[in-house]
Amino acid sequence: MVKLLNYAVCYKNGRLVKTTKSNLEDNKNKGIAYKILSAHNVGGNANQLKIRFDEITSHDITYVGIIQTAKASGLEKFPIPYTLTNCHNSLCAVGGTINEDDHVFGLSAAKRYGGAFVPPHLAVIHQYMREMRAKCGSMILGSDSHTRYGALGTLAVGEGGPELVKQLLEKTYDVDMPEIVAVCLKGKLRKGVGPHDVALALCKATFKQGYVKNKILEFVGTGIKGLSMDFRNGIDVMTTETTCLSSVWMTDEKTREYYVQHERGDGYVQLSPEEGATYDKGIVIDLGKVEPMIALPFHPSNAYTIKDFLSRPYELLKECEEAGKKLLKKGEFKLTDKIKDGKVYVEQGVIAGCAGGMYENIAEASNILKDAYINNHDFTLDIYPSSQPVYKGLVDNGYIGKLMVNGAVVKTAFCGPCFGAGDVPQNNGLSIRHTTRNFESREGSKPANGQLSAVCLMDARSIAATALNGGAITSAMDLEYSNKVKKYRFDNKIYRARVFNGVGKVTETPLKYGPNIADWPKMEELKDNLLLKVVSVLTDPVTTTDELIPSGETSSYRSNPHKLAEFALSRKDPEYVARAKAVRDGAFPAELGFDPENTTYGSVVCSIKPGDGSAREQAASCQRVLGGVANIAKEYATKRYRSNLINWGMIPFLFEENDFSVGDYIYISGVKNSLESGAKTFKALVLGENRREITLKLDELTDTEKLIIKKGCLINYYKN
Repeated sequence: MVKLLNYAVCYKNGRLVKTTKSNLEDNKNKGIAYKILSAHNVGGNANQLKIRFDEITSHDITYVGIIQTAKASGLEKFPIPYTLTNCHNSLCAVGGTINEDDHVFGLSAAKRYGGAFVPPHLAVIHQYMREMRAKCGSMILGSDSHTRYGALGTLAVGEGGPELVKQLLEKTYDVDMPEIVAVCLKGKLRKGVGPHDVALALCKATFKQGYVKNKILEFVGTGIKGLSMDFRNGIDVMTTETTCLSSVWMTDEKTREYYVQHERGDGYVQLSPEEGATYDKGIVIDLGKVEPMIALPFHPSNAYTIKDFLSRPYELLKECEEAGKKLLKKGEFKLTDKIKDGKVYVEQGVIAGCAGGMYENIAEASNILKDAYINNHDFTLDIYPSSQPVYKGLVDNGYIGKLMVNGAVVKTAFCGPCFGAGDVPQNNGLSIRHTTRNFESREGSKPANGQLSAVCLMDARSIAATALNGGAITSAMDLEYSNKVKKYRFDNKIYRARVFNGVGKVTETPLKYGPNIADWPKMEELKDNLLLKVVSVLTDPVTTTDELIPSGETSSYRSNPHKLAEFALSRKDPEYVARAKAVRDGAFPAELGFDPENTTYGSVVCSIKPGDGSAREQAASCQRVLGGVANIAKEYATKRYRSNLINWGMIPFLFEENDFSVGDYIYISGVKNSLESGAKTFKALVLGENRREITLKLDELTDTEKLIIKKGCLINYYKN
């Protein structure tokens, strides 16, 4: 299905062929991504980019913190279009009034600073941006990791909130010119195969080896023309799970039709690589060989064909079961009991969000169900169209009414099923979902409390086939059905009636604060020397942002740094918060003999590969609020997590061995001067049972990043 070409390639006649290093350098500028990046680079260096984005966007668990940070740093207006959406905290089910207080704050900020505001339940962030804001050749920065509009010719990046603050303050997004990987699609899909199947196959092939980490994927090839825009968008949004930086696609007549359909024909430009364009690596996906896939717990890359999975379910579920048991502090976790009479039964199916909730996915699922009842009371099917226009289109063409009669429950646009704030499975439950993620401890699980459920990712078509088969996992390729769907008609009157569009119109509207919206605490500047106390050691191969700061029940507290910090590492290391507070609030350990006047004292988290998944800055900011001043890791899973650490004044050290113990002290003399001089290595003394000298490493920092760390955080940097 997927072939990796781990060498420089050249695009010729719709194919990827091996090329030389000299040809690679000479012809990189013929590709789509390279041209877009170069056009947005306001610095003079083609290798060290300083990017100004055309637009930015956030949802309601990030925009309050971003605006508060920018305001504290001198914000007077939104200098570029800023779209505030409301699709994460829209249930308002936790914490009394505080979720809706955030929405009121967001609307007041859009009015005051000149932005756009999309009310709750109207659209999930990425569907709205596809429908109304993406443009061919543009760049959009979003404070959500799935900010991907590449199929529409927009090079979009998901980052932590501080990077959006920089854009609001008319600064730049600084990054080395990333490697660009060509993804060549060829062949023709078989019926029953959906976008999630292609995406999961791509994740499986690339994630574990870091094949495209922090790189840009450029989709090319003859296979694209056979894919609808919904299909392309469905693949594109999942590129985040490969850990790439961004993605962009060739555009064609179908792309133009999408823009015209959404009343934005002027947003279309034909984009295609020039003949002979070169790329650092290549990937070839034969669409004709892709089969329906299932990603087992606890990662989208843990994927198999459904056929392969059903041939050995006990073996594969047992592996997931053992992984789950390692997460639990108490209680039992079992998945092999889902196997009955040779079939694997699940309790729940969900089709939702920016990946699953698109028109064609839901319409084709309806075709598969036909007139059948979902009459197995142990199985439920919930569907969340990605926007009200999509919902209306499904209503107009009869799909919604039919699905309701089938027994499905149809809900409004909401991202909750992806991060654990909607349709949380029961303890020991197994859910199949066309959503973006199935990380451990994500969909509402609380392992420290003995609560753990599991999610498998599948395409909407096979989820519908499973519903038709009473909850027994079934491939859509095993069914006879029509994959022809009625034409979708976009109705913009829905947005005209409800969206506040004040882009560029600054007013005197006061910001409206609810009781939960709190300012950031004071962050201290870095002193000459650094004394760290190890307060958590994480030994998992990868630590996700959901484990650093949980999603779901914490969403209501994203506007309150102090309350949110209480949840930090709660699902991975429940004692972390108390240990970190003891360092933050305790006395300097004078008995060690170091000078407290010239030494920054704070806590450090040591891990192997932290920061996979979400862009949420709170994975770093919560540590900072609790007195954290550094991380030590073998590597960082994503650029965005490392950037979040830096923007909150924390040093992202590297060390090959995670052989620290909780309670160890680590002393680094002259850290400030070493940082200023651009040092790549730092001699450190470890004081603990295993006293020793070590050498910490630090990947190159920009001059701005050095200043941010020295000042203690981005807010301090802008104040000074």
